[in-house]
Amino acid sequence: MASEFIFKEAPFDSCHASTIAEAKDGALVAAWFGGTREGDNDVGIWLSRKEIRKRWTPPVEVARDPDAPCWNPVLHQMRKGPLLLFYKVGNNPRDWTGWLMRSKDGGKSWSEPEMLPAGILGPVKNKPIELKNGTLVCGTSEESYGAWGCWVEITRDQGKTWSRHGPINVPGKLHGIIQPAVFRTRGKRLRMLCRSRGMGRIAVASSKDGGLTWSDASLTDLPNNNSGLDAVRLKDKRILLIYNHTEKGRTPLNLAISSDRGKTWAPGLVLEKSRGEFSYPAIIQAKDGTIHAVYTWKRRRIKHVILTLEALTTPEPAAPSGPSTPFE
Repeated sequence: MASEFIFKEAPFDSCHASTIAEAKDGALVAAWFGGTREGDNDVGIWLSRKEIRKRWTPPVEVARDPDAPCWNPVLHQMRKGPLLLFYKVGNNPRDWTGWLMRSKDGGKSWSEPEMLPAGILGPVKNKPIELKNGTLVCGTSEESYGAWGCWVEITRDQGKTWSRHGPINVPGKLHGIIQPAVFRTRGKRLRMLCRSRGMGRIAVASSKDGGLTWSDASLTDLPNNNSGLDAVRLKDKRILLIYNHTEKGRTPLNLAISSDRGKTWAPGLVLEKSRGEFSYPAIIQAKDGTIHAVYTWKRRRIKHVILTLEALTTPEPAAPSGPSTPFE
């Protein structure tokens, strides 16, 4: 395992909610929101590129709204098409609008922002799943005053038109779930893992028809601290999950791996276990097989971790569930 900070100095005080994609030229592209503090009006979307055998470029602000903060960027490289950057704008998650930008050169330059249709947010935190026909299945969610809930938004034309499917929730649990991480298990069968509020466990739901309809969600044995997670289907068909293995706090940060399409999970590496916040991870597997994760490091930096498949076969025990070290 190797790790690095995407930047050590930046023109913003705080950063959070990173995302990562591999561009067609092999470069890694990462984005996050940064500003004085989460929710402040000066918070914009920042981006950096890392070309093969080169360092990450200095952060560049690619999106800013004059009247409200930006939130939760999500990158996705279309197999036949541009690099997409989804993000949200609004004073808080209850009044977000979804936005989309496109890059034809792997994140070096961007189109003008496009507002998504009313009621459509795009992928709310985690990368979408691209099906063989180019359809994007985007896990999204809403955070109302009374309850949370997950949906799936589907676009067959790279974000021009959309359909919405759901809601998906745990029956009888009004506090709800958000920020699904969607992955394919086989054929048109998909599964999502979700952040939960007031339940202390990661929730799971399944689809048999490419995301058009979904089962009710149920709770897994994996702890959740009411914070974000992500998952990726590896080339060897295993599912790799990155999450905080605790019910409270945002440390430690862990990996878990499933060999049965996400039904059961074995503990993997512990990426962070010291004092502080290590949260909102994103994870992908590059064309060369390497695994790349990015996450918030104490709200001051974005950390990048590089893993190989061999490193996943000799895991450390996961940290125990339960209260953890307070935030810094």
